[in-house]
Amino acid sequence: MSSLSYAVSDSMTMLRRNLKHALRYPSMTVSVVAMPLVMLLLFNYVFGGALGSGIGGSATGGGEYIDYVAPGIILMAATSGALSTAISVCSDMTEGIVNRFRTMSISRASFLTGHVVGSVIQTLFSVALVIGVALLMGFRPHAGAVEWLAFLGVMVLLILALTWLSAAMGLIAKNVETASNMPMPLTFLPFLGSAIVPPESMPAGLRWFAEYQPFTPVIETLRGLLMGTEIGGSGIAALAWCVGLALVGYLWARWAFNRDAKR
Repeated sequence: MSSLSYAVSDSMTMLRRNLKHALRYPSMTVSVVAMPLVMLLLFNYVFGGALGSGIGGSATGGGEYIDYVAPGIILMAATSGALSTAISVCSDMTEGIVNRFRTMSISRASFLTGHVVGSVIQTLFSVALVIGVALLMGFRPHAGAVEWLAFLGVMVLLILALTWLSAAMGLIAKNVETASNMPMPLTFLPFLGSAIVPPESMPAGLRWFAEYQPFTPVIETLRGLLMGTEIGGSGIAALAWCVGLALVGYLWARWAFNRDAKR
């Protein structure tokens, strides 16, 4: 068996381990899933009347406020998965299991690969649940099969980027409490983008930040794919941000893991 086959086999073993942990200890998964659902209910039913009245039909694709806010909340479901990744990676690092893995004849890459792939699967489940609840609340996307496939591709790329970043944060965190706080900016940054309201409605300084931060082009791309609104250059910017963040996260996580091995 080649070294690549061993690495794939070990990664699958680590993936099964992480998925079993998620099933046996579901509290973290439930809390991660619950937050975007609460946000969806809150902004649609509590603030939706006031916020929706100030958003024109072109921004919502001709629909209700739920059609505008749902793509932003779907993205928040992707960012909330970063929290569980950082905590699970840090927990393994601080409890000593990683040192045990290093004494065994397994691929070094399998530890991080198992965590990342497992977290991507769990986060995609969270995204699917948010979409299902949004549909029950009246969300009516206009996307066809091609648009849904493109939407899925962007979501997977975004989740992969955020997962590598959060894995790196979990590796450098001193304890689980620190690891749970480090990804928080990723979770709340969409609020300062176009997730809830268009940047045009914000003050000048905040509007500039909202337009040029990473999540706004991703949100606009997702909204355009689902609702048929104009995407423009947001699609290219979204892909560039996702690929760039994924590369930074991967290199950061690899450096942090190797640094810890040398201590």
